[in-house]
Amino acid sequence: MNNEMFQQIKSGKGFIAALDQSGGSTPKVLGLYGVTESAYSNEAEMFDRMHEMRSRLIKSPVFNGDRVIGAILFEMTMERTIDGIGSAEYLWTKKKVVPFLKVDNGLADEANDVQLMKPIPELGARIAAANKHGVFGTKMRSVINMANPVGIDAVVKQQFEIGKEIIAGGLVPIIEPEVNIKSPQKAEAEEILKKQLIDYANSLNGDQNIMLKLSLPTKANLYKELVDHPRVVRVVALSGGYSRGRCQQDALRKHRSYCFILTRPC
Repeated sequence: MNNEMFQQIKSGKGFIAALDQSGGSTPKVLGLYGVTESAYSNEAEMFDRMHEMRSRLIKSPVFNGDRVIGAILFEMTMERTIDGIGSAEYLWTKKKVVPFLKVDNGLADEANDVQLMKPIPELGARIAAANKHGVFGTKMRSVINMANPVGIDAVVKQQFEIGKEIIAGGLVPIIEPEVNIKSPQKAEAEEILKKQLIDYANSLNGDQNIMLKLSLPTKANLYKELVDHPRVVRVVALSGGYSRGRCQQDALRKHRSYCFILTRPC
């Protein structure tokens, strides 16, 4: 593990940028930057335009390790280059931004009020590719819709089982059991989730480190015990569904140990 990357993620101040839009969200993201669908005629050209946009973002003088401590990449982005240098390598060597790789294949259908991750048969190959490109960690997402203990346990169990495979491969996994911010049982689900996360984090040994990416909780500092946990490198506040201003305000006012994900264009 790169110790300089580890220290930046553990104690650096700033955003983790989510640059891992998949094909489904790409047209909307490009449109926000003024790149209309007339600029490409097929999926390959669409992803070319997307990489051009991401490259412009990454090369911006304000996109650097002083403000953006990490960035999550889509696999295709990791395999492309910026100015002749691999995207992940460019992020670290030129910008001092720690690279992460999205490794999940999306969400399965809802069961027990949650959505687990679809199977990831490519996980071993993705871990190997991430190591080849100097990636620090991974990201994978599940969703919790209601305060169903059975479903929440299944989410956390799956995240940690896959997370341990990622750790064994030399990377630090971001465990992301997102709680739906529109759920009528959001606070109750978060209480159940907290207990499950603590139990599973306590099962890790001294060589196993994780990160957590969590929806901003209803109760301030609900996750402080996890923020302080010796096996948790960092707790990241998930901004999905909130405006950037709201997320930043809540993270700074109520949950001061968080850094948070930048998902909106700036």
